[in-house]
Amino acid sequence: MIISILLLIAGFIFLIKGADIFVEGASSTAQNFKVPKILIGLTIVAFGTSAPEFAVSISALASHSTDMVLGNVIGSNILNILLILGVAAVIRPIKINDNTIKKELPLILLISTLLVVLFLDTKLANASINQITRSDAFVILIFFTIFIYYLLTVAKQKIFNKKEKPKYNLGVSLGLVLLGLSGIILGSNLVVNHASNIAKLLGISERVISLTIVAFGTSLPELVTTIVSARKGEQELLLGNIIGSNIFNICVVLGIPVAIFGTITLASFQNIDLIMLILSSLILFIFSFTKRKINRIEGVMLLVLFAIYYTLVFVI
Repeated sequence: MIISILLLIAGFIFLIKGADIFVEGASSTAQNFKVPKILIGLTIVAFGTSAPEFAVSISALASHSTDMVLGNVIGSNILNILLILGVAAVIRPIKINDNTIKKELPLILLISTLLVVLFLDTKLANASINQITRSDAFVILIFFTIFIYYLLTVAKQKIFNKKEKPKYNLGVSLGLVLLGLSGIILGSNLVVNHASNIAKLLGISERVISLTIVAFGTSLPELVTTIVSARKGEQELLLGNIIGSNIFNICVVLGIPVAIFGTITLASFQNIDLIMLILSSLILFIFSFTKRKINRIEGVMLLVLFAIYYTLVFVI
């Protein structure tokens, strides 16, 4: 137990320092390529910080731990919005541009709703059990190709302030991205593995472990990266990170492993988990649409909703 606690602390150290380096490198990379920082957030940062979720899902499905996969995806997406964006908004109000409101936020709401609809086989298709099949996974991946197409259109526009000089040259910037990402992944793996060991010793169920310890552990890269981005005023980077990570979690972290390993079932998940998945995305869209930003009060509201949901996770 003592060794697990020490390694858990080491994991947090790697995460914090890795995220700091990663944000610096990603921001400088955007400046070198003369592309919007939100595009870097939606791609390099989002996909990089979602690497732990993907690794966990592949490993879990290979060992037939379907609850771990679903809890990882559902829990991480809820955490990303309610906890991570909530914390970021409290640190500094998050301004949201019109393009994000009109295109990116509706897309994450659509993909989250799609996932829940695909879950509800017993209610929508009169099936005996709720499943995510290989064909469902291919549908999810089709939506991911739409997201990739959108990213390519954004990249072609190259909306950029040419007066802004890169802090580092391209080689150093990419090196910082890789170095920071390595620290993030190493730290996340240490946190997940040893937090899970501690939780199992305490006799907690796999659903609760996956929705809390694993989801929180694999979302730590997003959390730490977002906090660092918020403190440095990199708002487009942090918002792109959250939106891109949530889309990546559903489409790739869940879609690709199911496409490879086949059907998975919802063994122990509750309706509240699926409701909160959609509700969190809907609330983010409403907050953004009404005021073009997420202020500190709304950040606190997200954190309160986070606390209510996770209280229910342990109760139900």
